Amino acid sequence: MDLLETLVGKGLRREPLSRAEALAVLETSDDELLDVVAAAGKVRRAWFGRRVKLNYLVNLKSGLCPEDCSYCSQRLGSKAEVLTYTWLKPEEAAAAAEAGVAGGAKRLCLVASGRGPTDRDVERVAGIIAAIKERDEDVEICACLGLLSGTQAGRLQEVGVHAYNHNLNTAEAAYADICTTHEFGDRIDTVRQTKEAGLSACSGLIAGMGESDADLVDVVFALRDLDVDSVPVNFLIPFEGTPMAERWALTPQRCLRILAMVRFVCPDVEVRLAGGREIHLRTLQPLALHVVNSIFLGDYLTSEGQAGKADLDMIADAGFEVEDTATTTLPEHRQQSKSSTLNDAPEREQISDARPPQPPGPARTDLVTLRRRGAGTPLPPNA
Repeated sequence: MDLLETLVGKGLRREPLSRAEALAVLETSDDELLDVVAAAGKVRRAWFGRRVKLNYLVNLKSGLCPEDCSYCSQRLGSKAEVLTYTWLKPEEAAAAAEAGVAGGAKRLCLVASGRGPTDRDVERVAGIIAAIKERDEDVEICACLGLLSGTQAGRLQEVGVHAYNHNLNTAEAAYADICTTHEFGDRIDTVRQTKEAGLSACSGLIAGMGESDADLVDVVFALRDLDVDSVPVNFLIPFEGTPMAERWALTPQRCLRILAMVRFVCPDVEVRLAGGREIHLRTLQPLALHVVNSIFLGDYLTSEGQAGKADLDMIADAGFEVEDTATTTLPEHRQQSKSSTLNDAPEREQISDARPPQPPGPARTDLVTLRRRGAGTPLPPNA
């Protein structure tokens, strides 16, 4: 396909895609799917070889969030029967983190539910980081604590946080459909604050919430404009007890097209296969490794993932290798220059919404397993 040859060439040269080209990736047919994956794989291997970075989530505080994000099992008014607990003690968090590192994780993602941290919460996280660093000084720390001030971002950088995660989740035009307690601009501001504090920006999206193809292109272009270092791609987990419990609109093929589009738009960025991969990609998960260069190991915040050993076996069987701690994840040019191009973003083209939101598929509630092990429980974690 001429389109794919063009996209590969642009990816190898780090030349920006047009919005029409990004949309065209999402409009490819199932018959073209393997060609799309192979093309995205060429770009992935050019910048990241056959390495797969492992990340491990530690849920420091679970449930009872005052925000009303309709996709979230921890939201205000959620009836999902998830684990709820207040802040883990430093030794509890360090023990959970140690299991992830022992399983091969290079980065620990420390997450706490809520709108955003108080200054006291930031100091609490600082204590947790100190306990983790006592056990493993070299592990990367990514914090995900909600909306953040510049002062708080600077403090996190001081205590050893390498990156900060705050997902945009969906397009600005669609944001009010999924949340009313804060705005898309609040999330943009937090990403900017973390970059200005010297933290590596990690921000991604959730697919499968009823968005159109144009919405997906919008959010990925917004991430490109922010020049984030890593893009986690989540696929909606339709938790029972949330407003999106009936949203089963994704197929494995569509998930792969979305991942490929993200890779072409963000060729030299860490693209992470994140929540929902097991229930939406299912047996096609190994194909996704040809597009992404990073995954979460084991369980997520409130749902369980496949066994950590199964993740490692999948990586090996697909012909990839786990990235070690001595290897720098991002290409050298991204390490050398952290300067942002936020004010130099090109004017967006206007594209038509060629494909309407997909109708919901059959509910597969049997695939959603609520987390009942690891942090906040007496059972060992999955890593």
